Amino acid sequence: MSNSEVSKCPKDRLPEYAFIGRSNVGKSSLINMLMDRKNLAKTSGRPGKTQLINHFIINGNWHLVDLPGYGYARVSKKAKKTFQKFITDYFETREQLVLAFVLVDCRHEPQPIDMEFMAYLGEQEIPFQIVFTKGDKLKPNALLRNIAAYKQKMLETWEEMPPYFTTSASNYIGREELLEYIDSLNNEMNLS
Repeated sequence: MSNSEVSKCPKDRLPEYAFIGRSNVGKSSLINMLMDRKNLAKTSGRPGKTQLINHFIINGNWHLVDLPGYGYARVSKKAKKTFQKFITDYFETREQLVLAFVLVDCRHEPQPIDMEFMAYLGEQEIPFQIVFTKGDKLKPNALLRNIAAYKQKMLETWEEMPPYFTTSASNYIGREELLEYIDSLNNEMNLS
């Protein structure tokens, strides 16, 4: 189901896991890799492709929610405002939301827009974890250095580094860990 109004999101009570990040962070590629489907989420070399809230029902028991990227300059200011409004509406009103996965390109130093978005999630008391994307693009030591730098930056304003995953859509790094984690949360909720 795809739409631009939170009120039209699925009415069922299935748990939702939202994937969000800066435009062009590799979100659609990651979603396709997680689901082992080539074109489930539309990928594009042009940032800002996802412009709707997309719900994918997984195994009949949870929703993967693909949200538009934030902070992309090439959409009009009016469109950007609309995106930001329905993104915040989604986070502030969806009771089914269990966790947000904030995608961050591991090759870059912490970006102010990502830090601001995570601060917003913290202020709203929305649980989130970081997913470092494009993990295959760096040598192992460079990857560890970049993640350590990210931790250091997070600890300037956060009490602790949120849990994180390292992924690569092109060679399936992190796929099992992420899916097992979602599975474990779903199992915990079913027990309680």
